[in-house]
Amino acid sequence: MNVVIACGGTGGHLFPGLAVAEVLRQRGHSVLIFLSEKEIDAVAARDYAGMFRFEKLPSVGMPRLLSPAMFGFARGFAVSVSRCRAFYREFRPDAVLGMGGFTSTAPMLAGRMMKLPTFIHESNAIPGKANRLNARLAKTVLLGFKECAKFFPKSRTEVTGTPIRAGLRERLDQAQAQVIFGLHEGAEKRTLLVMGGSQGAHGINQAVVRAASEWKTALQVIHFTGRDDESSVRAAYESAGVSAYVAAFHHRMQEAYSAADFALSRSGAASLSELAYFGLPSLLIPYPFAAEDHQTFNAQIFTDAKAAVALKERETTGDYLAKIVLEILRAPAKLTSMAAEARRLAPADAATLLVETLEQQCRS
Repeated sequence: MNVVIACGGTGGHLFPGLAVAEVLRQRGHSVLIFLSEKEIDAVAARDYAGMFRFEKLPSVGMPRLLSPAMFGFARGFAVSVSRCRAFYREFRPDAVLGMGGFTSTAPMLAGRMMKLPTFIHESNAIPGKANRLNARLAKTVLLGFKECAKFFPKSRTEVTGTPIRAGLRERLDQAQAQVIFGLHEGAEKRTLLVMGGSQGAHGINQAVVRAASEWKTALQVIHFTGRDDESSVRAAYESAGVSAYVAAFHHRMQEAYSAADFALSRSGAASLSELAYFGLPSLLIPYPFAAEDHQTFNAQIFTDAKAAVALKERETTGDYLAKIVLEILRAPAKLTSMAAEARRLAPADAATLLVETLEQQCRS
């Protein structure tokens, strides 16, 4: 088949879309990927140069209806639909898959206008405005969490899980993985992974900096801060005497997941899928400005399963964060139980299941 994937804008849309593209390629299909004009999309495209065909679309998030920005959005959206139709006449797709967000809407609409099978994937527990609209254009809505099906009562739904890229499914020996980050005390200290996700880490970074002085004798840290806070967070760990590897980002997250005993994280669907795959217990601090507050609903699925503990960012003081982390890390039985529950939430191979669903439904 020839398959179009629209997956740009955020890591939560982009990386699962790339995971689907990998499986499509392995199974002999051709892929055209639509990205946004954001930097995160450009970086990912460079990493996959030569593997897939990438095209950029100017669509951005839809502003409020009465906002002056609506004129620019409408103009960009019309241009995107026109470009999509031109690409489709050349590429002749058998299916169009949108991974969420308004970057997916123009490709979905163009697909429907050309009577192509169209699909969307919703990775979160509660859909955003874009996918509530996109569902009206879709043959089938593919879900990361079964709890999301109730939001699409008029649509055909299939639960596939949220795809994880092939490289991220590589598990390393923990001690060897810790050496990659310059950490050597795994036998004496637990290793905490701190990550903020593509939607913002500043609130987590501030809380961790205030908590760090309490962790000196108990743990070592791998901390991905985002671009703005890297130097200040590194200085805070040095001042507190905490052994830590600090970087803005890391492109081989399987190394960090393999090295860690516990994670402090946002609760974007892609991050949660990866934590579940690696069986990492977690303390989740949902991004408070996520659309529809979807990260809170995502986190609830993991806390209900006892795979994670969740805190609200506004309630996360340094002292309280230090206390909660130490209590969990000093309870080996609880850590083991949380890890087992996390693994139960991991789909066996979401990308393959999603591709098989596309194949079956495009034949029918």
